[in-house]
Amino acid sequence: MNVLKTTPKLKSWWNQFPPKLRLLTRGRFFASVGAGGVLYLTPLVFNDLSFSASEIGSGLTAAAIAGTITRLITGLYLDKGVHLATPLKIAAINVILADCILLSAHSYSAYVIGELFLGAAAGVYWPSVELAVPASCESFQSSKGFALVRSADALGVSIGALIGAFSALIDAIRLIYCLEIICMFGLIALLDNIKSFHSFKSIGKSKEELSKLKSTQESKDYIRFIPKLFPILVVSLLSTGILSLLQSALPIDLVLGGVNRPAINNSSIGILIAIQLSLLLLIQWPIGNWLTKKDVRFGLGLSLYSFSIGCLLLSLSSIFKEGLILTAIGLIAVSIGLASFLPTATEAIVQISPERYRGITMAVYSQCFGISALLAPLIAGIIIDTNGNAVLLWSLTSFCCIAVTPLIQKIKPIIT
Repeated sequence: MNVLKTTPKLKSWWNQFPPKLRLLTRGRFFASVGAGGVLYLTPLVFNDLSFSASEIGSGLTAAAIAGTITRLITGLYLDKGVHLATPLKIAAINVILADCILLSAHSYSAYVIGELFLGAAAGVYWPSVELAVPASCESFQSSKGFALVRSADALGVSIGALIGAFSALIDAIRLIYCLEIICMFGLIALLDNIKSFHSFKSIGKSKEELSKLKSTQESKDYIRFIPKLFPILVVSLLSTGILSLLQSALPIDLVLGGVNRPAINNSSIGILIAIQLSLLLLIQWPIGNWLTKKDVRFGLGLSLYSFSIGCLLLSLSSIFKEGLILTAIGLIAVSIGLASFLPTATEAIVQISPERYRGITMAVYSQCFGISALLAPLIAGIIIDTNGNAVLLWSLTSFCCIAVTPLIQKIKPIIT
């Protein structure tokens, strides 16, 4: 009986969002299910082939380089007012090619080529799918739209990671690539069914208004605007670096073991990561929705303090024999940080950016994901290979979170 009562409430809650936003949320869910296993378990796939932490990190770095290039190109492309389904389809096709390569890769070169395609896909996907949120919200509050889609991302990634953990348990970990291929075909099919999915520029603008906006786009204006982005970009670079470390360094840290903490096997790592992602799923909407009532600086501050506590606990976990308990508690704090950062940072970019520059600005912001994915795995691999554990890595990360906190007060929304 309770289930019957709950179902109409869920339907009513879901229907409060605009149709285009609901459609976009479904698409992001498909993409996230596929990405969940690939993002978090790929390091374990190639660790089984005796790749070093540095080799695994350099492959992820190659992906980041490709993503850095495609993000900038995509941002410029989006500001021309394009159909948003087009770059999303391009991204899906690149992911399918990458997964086909990684599915059968046994050499370092094949691994790097596969990662290059994945990185290029991410660079096209993220600026497009993030700009699609305010474009899909119409008169609905965009901050709540970001909270919704981030919840869908968390749900999809947690499901994908759980499937990946099960695949590792049955000694078929490369099934994660098959799953992502299926999800990408699902995303393409969904995009093909969209009869009218407007470009970001088109929504709420007449042809005359668009022409006026285009005529005022002078490069010197944007150059003067760039310094205002510095604080949010520094905070985002560090925060996305932590996200990258969860995907690259954490699995290697756990499989190698700490100073006194014993190593754990692939399936156990997959389960631990799936639990952390499931927690993120549970808290993403409540925290994201709560933060829509707060200033964006409050949300960013909460995320940095949570990251600092979480990384400190991950560092300490290496020292103790039963340190896995501290690892679990640390991941709770990191999850709170992610749930606070992901929707808030994107909303902050929307608030501080002139509308005519929002495409390229979102691409610059998205570069934080690319740069952190470029540097974080490489630096983490060197530190772990040099020290034999990740104590120094997590300690430095915790310190950096506290060090950049004063920059948050320099983030000022502007009137567009």
